Amino acid sequence: MTETLVNRGTAFHADWLDGIRINKSAVERRTATLGGRRAVKKDSQIAFMLKAVSCIDLTTLAGDDTPGRVQRLCGKAKQPVRRDVLEKFGMGDMRLTTGAVCVYHEMVETAVGTLNGSGVPVAAVSTGFPAGLAPFETRLEEIKRSVAAGAGEIDIVVTRGHVLTGNWEALYDEVKAFKEACGPALMKTILATGEHGNLTQVGKASMVAMMAGSDFIKTSTGMEGVNATLPVSLVMIRQIREFYERTGQQVGYKPAGGIKTAKDAVLYLALLKEELGRDWLEPELFRFGASSLLGDLERQLEYHATGSYSVGYRHPMG
Repeated sequence: MTETLVNRGTAFHADWLDGIRINKSAVERRTATLGGRRAVKKDSQIAFMLKAVSCIDLTTLAGDDTPGRVQRLCGKAKQPVRRDVLEKFGMGDMRLTTGAVCVYHEMVETAVGTLNGSGVPVAAVSTGFPAGLAPFETRLEEIKRSVAAGAGEIDIVVTRGHVLTGNWEALYDEVKAFKEACGPALMKTILATGEHGNLTQVGKASMVAMMAGSDFIKTSTGMEGVNATLPVSLVMIRQIREFYERTGQQVGYKPAGGIKTAKDAVLYLALLKEELGRDWLEPELFRFGASSLLGDLERQLEYHATGSYSVGYRHPMG
């Protein structure tokens, strides 16, 4: 991986939020046409799927996680696609890994030890994930402990009430404090967009999170009733573009939850490329929050390599 990009943030600019008004119908029309206009075939489809693999945050956030499960998941992250399949594409020497492995704090030390020397970072969900309602000091301490344990990335959750009540300065102050607690670790801010009420709120929350220093903005915890969608993604991506035009700083994007098929992954990558350009099609600026997605990507890649589909249980995550 290349050097991680860091968002230095800005002061709080209330006037930047005044002009954010999202037309839901226009957003839905734009995203509804995406699949029909951007059919990706043959070699290009293989390239997009391999790119998708490299951008996955391979995740386990279950109450019954064990060190053994996490170790197996880390093994998958280090070699997500079988070598013989890559050789069929003339890419046997390709060093393909997932973008990161994402776990709870308790499993950070296990994941860091297993991934040592692989170049795959460990991301820890933090700040009272998934609800974000633990005491503020507890949330700060959780970040610091995960960074001390070796996590190179921290996925934080925000107080949804700040968004729902339009208390944008409180949201800014909260995210800025979390960023300071992250120290050298990259910070991804989970907005839980399915609980924000409308797309205008999503757009404003995205901009505030970036002003406060978020290195990535992320749709969801994966545990809400509504998680990543293409319309929400378009709104967040366009705020990333607006922030870049205002500051010259690149911020990454992470859709999470509900992205399960290779076809879906290609649509997200196509949208990102159209709206932000080729530079964002790298794990330093784009991640999928998913695990089951990798299984379908493997099946599709094996089909292109051999001409036949394999059953899903041949591609376990751990």
